[in-house]
Amino acid sequence: MAALDDERIALFLDYENLAIGARDALGGMEFDFKPIGDALAERGRVVSRRAYADWSMFDEDRRMLTRNHVELIEIPQRMGAVRKNAADIKMAVDAIELAFERGYITTFVICTGDSDFTPLVHKLRELNKRVIGVGVKASTSNLLPPACDEFLFYDRLEGVEVRDVKPEAKPVRQAEEEDHESDIEELESLITTTVSGIQRSGGDSVLASTLKRALLRKDPTFSEADYGFRAFGELLRHLESHDVLDLSEGPAKGDPVLALASNPGEQEAFDVLVAVVKDLQGKNGGPVLSGLKNQVRKRLPGFSEKRFGYGGFLQFCKAAQTRGLIELNWDYEVSDYLVRLG
Repeated sequence: MAALDDERIALFLDYENLAIGARDALGGMEFDFKPIGDALAERGRVVSRRAYADWSMFDEDRRMLTRNHVELIEIPQRMGAVRKNAADIKMAVDAIELAFERGYITTFVICTGDSDFTPLVHKLRELNKRVIGVGVKASTSNLLPPACDEFLFYDRLEGVEVRDVKPEAKPVRQAEEEDHESDIEELESLITTTVSGIQRSGGDSVLASTLKRALLRKDPTFSEADYGFRAFGELLRHLESHDVLDLSEGPAKGDPVLALASNPGEQEAFDVLVAVVKDLQGKNGGPVLSGLKNQVRKRLPGFSEKRFGYGGFLQFCKAAQTRGLIELNWDYEVSDYLVRLG
């Protein structure tokens, strides 16, 4: 028996867009529905599956989709854009009709990279439906992913083996490691600033599920798998082991409460800030705020206030002022803050 709180999903495939996108952008590979089916099974119950195309062009694919219980909607053979527009209109009308007639459907999955479906996504969200997009990265418009609640790139789904279109020289191991470290640092900054923002907006205790939803609202293409983690919980445990987050038991199993860990690097950053202000402070007053961050970075390479949960350098300096380390005074002549020792 299905759980009452399961997401109930309606799936719509702009099949020509997906199949041709996979063939052209992924080294001639054939489109396989199974990775999409598996990804959606992890998110809820798929109660409706429809694919739209002129199926005379996709004879083998018809059998593959039928085995996966996908309803095939025939778009009659016409010329060029007229046929393509007919498929787009039919798919959009069917999606809106289903949204009104089947109120129990909570999530719509729109499989396409075509920006023409952006208005459909907006309308479904207006109707309080969650929208997940699926598309081939190289053939997906930049307009579509931000419109969705979540966007999955087909080429990143588990089970999709992307062929190399062009043979590439093997990258230097050191460069790979540096890029990975840089990505992890950016991820830490993203998570600390997001947790801090949720806390500022009234959420003293931040649940892991709340954080994941906030990250997807910021970037619908976000996936912990892109950073080498098999699950979001594994990512959180990694951040806990690196003194970025503190985890404690939450109200539900597998949904811990998060808090920013006390970071010894934060005190070091404050100490460097004070040292910089002390060195730059002259008889006419302290340095201006503009350019101060670069001076801190010269002494503390890789410095970023976002790693400590601050939204910007000004907020970091105000935190230092609250601790009595520095003073910030607005100067109308230079239209900037003057910074002095506290």
